[in-house]
Amino acid sequence: FPWDYVYGALFAGQGFHVIIQSCRGTGGSGGEFEPFRDDAADGQAAVAWLRQQEWFNGALGTVGASYLGYTQWALATDPPPELGAMAVQVGSDDFQQFLYPGGVFALEATLTGTTAMLSMEHGFARFALAIARLLRHRRRAERDLPLIDAYPAAFGRRAAFFEGWLAHPDPADPYWAPRRAPVAAQLVPPANLLTGWWDVCLDPTLAQYRRLRAAGREVRLTVGPWDHTSGFNRDMPVLFGEALGWLQAHLCGDHSGLPDQPVRVHVGEIGGPGEWRDLADWPPPGACSQLWHLHGDGTLAAGPPARPAVSSLRYDPAAPTPSVGGPSMDRNNAGPRRNDRLEARADVLTFTGPALGEPLEVIGPVSIRLQVRGSSPHFDVFARLCDVDAKGHSWNVCDGLVRLGDGSTAGTEGTGGAGGTSRRGGTGGTGGTGGTGGTGGTGGTGEHPWSDITVPMSATAHRFGAGHRVRVQVSGGAHPRFARNTGTGDPIATATRLVPVDIEIGHGASLPCVLSGPASAAGPAR
Repeated sequence: FPWDYVYGALFAGQGFHVIIQSCRGTGGSGGEFEPFRDDAADGQAAVAWLRQQEWFNGALGTVGASYLGYTQWALATDPPPELGAMAVQVGSDDFQQFLYPGGVFALEATLTGTTAMLSMEHGFARFALAIARLLRHRRRAERDLPLIDAYPAAFGRRAAFFEGWLAHPDPADPYWAPRRAPVAAQLVPPANLLTGWWDVCLDPTLAQYRRLRAAGREVRLTVGPWDHTSGFNRDMPVLFGEALGWLQAHLCGDHSGLPDQPVRVHVGEIGGPGEWRDLADWPPPGACSQLWHLHGDGTLAAGPPARPAVSSLRYDPAAPTPSVGGPSMDRNNAGPRRNDRLEARADVLTFTGPALGEPLEVIGPVSIRLQVRGSSPHFDVFARLCDVDAKGHSWNVCDGLVRLGDGSTAGTEGTGGAGGTSRRGGTGGTGGTGGTGGTGGTGGTGEHPWSDITVPMSATAHRFGAGHRVRVQVSGGAHPRFARNTGTGDPIATATRLVPVDIEIGHGASLPCVLSGPASAAGPAR
């Protein structure tokens, strides 16, 4: 469940022999299930078995979504000569990035994904019961501390591999080496990569496309208006058609289903259906980055502020800033959502540009550079790009988060929402009042130096309509999508103390705060 239909019936109906392999320790397969650890060896064993079948003609392709995307990359770490094509849907080659985007534990997505891992092999009824249990106990698992004692209520049991993930947050920890699929890009067969703008695997998919493209490999990228699962509901013909055309071309020699361009993305818009766009590459060739400066009065402008200022907020982990929309495994809270109530909170800052005289398209990666400091060295910075419509409603477009103070992001380079850069600066001499949503001059931060950080905010293909406004949101978290920062630096599994943190953002020539994204004037919607 549900792969017997999604892949078995549909592809067998097109003349393919279809083999569905259960991971070790699941679906009647022997051994113990340890996510990500044994899939490379087990994939090779399946190919060895396949070679012995008299009906096998030597042409092998792989297809699969989510975890089945990872198993494909695991096989491709040592690609067998028969492997002629891959179709990876909403998957990743490195689930450490899935578990700790920006260095912060992806609490909501990991609870949902683990529930699926523990139940899907038993069929739909057991899966539905497991999801029902998660929904009943999710709030307890997300809010109670310590997490190591709170999470079993969500699963009805302890899960040793889940506790292993909690115990190893550092991406450089040797624990992760056997749980990654580090492919040699130059050896990867033709690969079709599919994801959605609201998919939790968007960033690793875009990064993998760039690696394969740079290595000169044949690769196709499709990004739709989907979250991690919605494409399999409303747009199944698109997902199936992409995979089928790719496999028929590279295994059967029928190239009639291949498009002319290697990239197809859906350009979204608020209040409209958006449109599909074919591109020569990703990011689009020739895209020019536009800069928007954050001012201390809550505005967003083309130029830097004339005078220095400070915006401030207080993040209280006992009442954490909630997550609204965005990439989520929660179908009821994924995608573009109205952010009005979120932005009315005192712990959320907003910086808003003037009404646009003509439509504006932002297509490509987005990031923001900020000058920040906190009353504690342990805090997070969540940044979000929003589209404010003509009625004044704010809708999220893309976002990202980084963690400071525990070494998880400082000095590291990230892609999409999966990391950031941090540089220590001087103490600065800024003054002024807090921006919109600020609490004025919060105390206790002056003794800490400014940090010059870059927050990758993932990527987007979005059209801001005429009369709309570009907005940036800055806060100290997005819970429960990301586990809250307790403000203590204590390990996530065992932390129990909660310490509020006052966070300041500096503005001025010596403390630049700049949103960056590839933007261009847009013609009429097609």
